[in-house]
Amino acid sequence: MQQVYRPSFYHDKDITDSFIGIIHETYRLTIMKKRFFHLLTTLLPATVLASASGSLMAKELTDNPELHTFINKMVEQHQFNSKRLVRLFKQAKLQPDIVAAISKPAEGKPWYQYRPIFLTEKRIKGGASFWDEHAETLARAEQEYGVPAEIIVAIIGVETRYGGYTGKHRVIDSLATLAFDYPPRSKFFTSELEQYLLMTREEQIDPLSLKGSYAGAMGIPQFISSSYRNYAVDFDHDGHRNLWDNPVDAIGSVANYFKQHGWKPGEPIAVQTHVSGNKYRELVKKGMKPQLPLAEFSGFGVQVPEQLDENQPAALLEFETEGIPEFWLGLHNFYVITRYNHSPLYAMAVYQLSNEIRKQWEHK
Repeated sequence: MQQVYRPSFYHDKDITDSFIGIIHETYRLTIMKKRFFHLLTTLLPATVLASASGSLMAKELTDNPELHTFINKMVEQHQFNSKRLVRLFKQAKLQPDIVAAISKPAEGKPWYQYRPIFLTEKRIKGGASFWDEHAETLARAEQEYGVPAEIIVAIIGVETRYGGYTGKHRVIDSLATLAFDYPPRSKFFTSELEQYLLMTREEQIDPLSLKGSYAGAMGIPQFISSSYRNYAVDFDHDGHRNLWDNPVDAIGSVANYFKQHGWKPGEPIAVQTHVSGNKYRELVKKGMKPQLPLAEFSGFGVQVPEQLDENQPAALLEFETEGIPEFWLGLHNFYVITRYNHSPLYAMAVYQLSNEIRKQWEHK
């Protein structure tokens, strides 16, 4: 279990004149820094970006006026104690390697390079073993939430190799860095930092103690803070939602996440297809959200397997190989997988890994 921490965050409007002075004196410099950093993220490679980020992060986090705006919000909206938050953020560290990592995610690779990262013999066997170890829990999750056991296992396998690696970065450092020194995603990560402080207060956890991914994802299923607050469940009914070292809660939480995002039990996920001509490109351009019914796909030169209901909407997905591209029909449940990570590469890796895990588990 994580170290229990019981902070006494009470309302405190004692914002000193020195805070106000800092805000006014550094506001102009901060705006210039954000514009410069935005230019860097647009034009420069990750290695150069990390170097530039390091120079921008030379000052203390508490010198940033945007942090104090954030602290004021936490005081006014959520009754946190401003002095305690200042002390907390004095212990947080801005990390340029986090900026470098988020600027070069695995999802930027082509499919033929991305797939081998996750579809390995070790990960497939590990998934079958994880299923064996938690068969009763997975069966209960499938019964209660309607999500297949192999999908739950594959998600956990892709995210953390079945809990084997849950991240090395302090979550407070990741979120503070991306909220206050990574302008392209500042709005999102400022919101996640807010959710993180609320989460740690609710769960009575020391906010300095948790580690996770460079993007602040945590625990066995790598939930971000907002997902933890909204979708984590106490699946073993011990009175705590523990996603760090409790696989039972992790399994139930992944299943709940998919149910809440509209998983349809028993429906197909994706089916490989073939295309002809060039008109199919119009469907590819529509993206990964199913829109048109399958009955219309033949008019775009796309083959529709007979076993599929022609009335259901689908998306046409193209995956880059070293030769001829692969084409897949992404159905509703495939789109639901992308709600976990908004990448068709990620969803396809989860889907294909789940199939291989099921085969391995059934033949053990």
